[in-house]
Amino acid sequence: MALLAPVAHALTPDQAAAIAIGDTDSRIAALNKSAADADPELAPFVRALLDGEVKTADGKVYVVQGDKTAPDTAEDVINNNRMRGALEAALGALKLVSPDAKVRAEAVEELRKQSLDEAQLPLIEKAWAAESDAGLKSRLALMRATILVSSSDVAKRLAAAQALSASSEPAVKSLLQERLAPGVETDPAVRGALMTALDAVEGRLAWGERLGVLFTGASLGSILLLVALGLAITYGLMGVINMAHGELMMIGAYATFVVQNLFRQYLPGAFDWYIVLAIPVSFLVSALVGAALERSVIRWLYGRPLETLLATWGISLVLMQGVRSLFGAQNVAVENPAWLSGGVQVMSNLILPYNRLAIIAFAFLVLAGVTLMINRTRLGLFVRGVTQNRRMAACVGIPTARIDTYAFSLGAGIAGLAGCALSQVGNVGPDLGQGYIVDAFMVVVTGGVGQLAGTVYAALGLGVLNKFLEGFAGAVLAKIMVLVCIVIFIQKRPQGLFAMKGRSAEA
Repeated sequence: MALLAPVAHALTPDQAAAIAIGDTDSRIAALNKSAADADPELAPFVRALLDGEVKTADGKVYVVQGDKTAPDTAEDVINNNRMRGALEAALGALKLVSPDAKVRAEAVEELRKQSLDEAQLPLIEKAWAAESDAGLKSRLALMRATILVSSSDVAKRLAAAQALSASSEPAVKSLLQERLAPGVETDPAVRGALMTALDAVEGRLAWGERLGVLFTGASLGSILLLVALGLAITYGLMGVINMAHGELMMIGAYATFVVQNLFRQYLPGAFDWYIVLAIPVSFLVSALVGAALERSVIRWLYGRPLETLLATWGISLVLMQGVRSLFGAQNVAVENPAWLSGGVQVMSNLILPYNRLAIIAFAFLVLAGVTLMINRTRLGLFVRGVTQNRRMAACVGIPTARIDTYAFSLGAGIAGLAGCALSQVGNVGPDLGQGYIVDAFMVVVTGGVGQLAGTVYAALGLGVLNKFLEGFAGAVLAKIMVLVCIVIFIQKRPQGLFAMKGRSAEA
């Protein structure tokens, strides 16, 4: 038998009995009193209660662990949901007095997510008075004010309302709204302080929402930038209306899916780094498919835009059906590496996911690489020469047919990189490219045909505009409104944001 008295040195048998025996209210009151005293033996006892390892017999409490037993007449301690919640809250609150600042920060975060009541006030006040970290002390002060705003003392409610005005938590906003409901707060001074606090909290939350829309728009814009970069080469530089561009992006996403599965099967210990190999693989696979398409079909259709459009649309259907045959019609899941999971909490209502931040950085790295290649390499010089004057380029010895293949493969490979990035933010399926091809064409046309700088501005601008309009009109109407804006813009400025300059440019 394991009577509690020999096990717990600071927690007396009477205290343990008060926590384990009786009605829920009295048990919670005894639990919170012991927690407020920061009893060092309370945490193991609470864990035993939560694990069902505590029994009672004849008013005595027994902790049954390992080879320890209790009398045959002992009964299990029954914890209802309310009692279990109080036990878990007490276990978290006990960490508030830990000497480790990291443990205290975790405890504050756990308490912040729970519903606080006045029974927990003594422990929070004790932790608040002893806290040396300024940030944690401020958060504890807000918790204390959250409890005191419902106090029967008018002065305490007034001070709590004034303290809550410094918060930026959505939960505090809800609490203030509840206190301002008709018939809840009757004191005029406290009610005025609550209204002032609510205005201040709503102002901070509004900034979080605005910044969230801006970040979401930038994230969407970076995805559009990745998708449109390849199209800016195949359409902007080469003049090929490639309706299969979205399917080349889909191939890059499926290449990422295959690499993920290979790592999971053969290199599970290095799974978190599969994306490092998936990036070049997705580029190469899509580039090779693009080279095959250019050499077999598209090379015969240069200068014939309608035929190119119809042929590449047919190719897109073939590629989609091919993927359905190989991988099935259902979407497949691509798992984020551990280091791309989670996010950075900038504000209480604004979290920046790591995968979105990585895509934004990746998009600009790809942009920098493409810009350097087009403007600073021999291949880029040949591509620009062929696109500006094919006959003259051929006359000076440039292999125009080979350059066409290289340029189209480059655009296809960049589409594969876009598919690799998209696999980190959503499911991968045969129809993946269909949702982005129209937007990509709009980005290229709006930015100016053949202008990489225009592609950047148009992608980011359309991404932010789309997310901004979604907040007012919904996703479908936002798409329509963006399309109308682009049509009006093209009517006024058909050359796009950045017109081609030089003697070959049209007037």
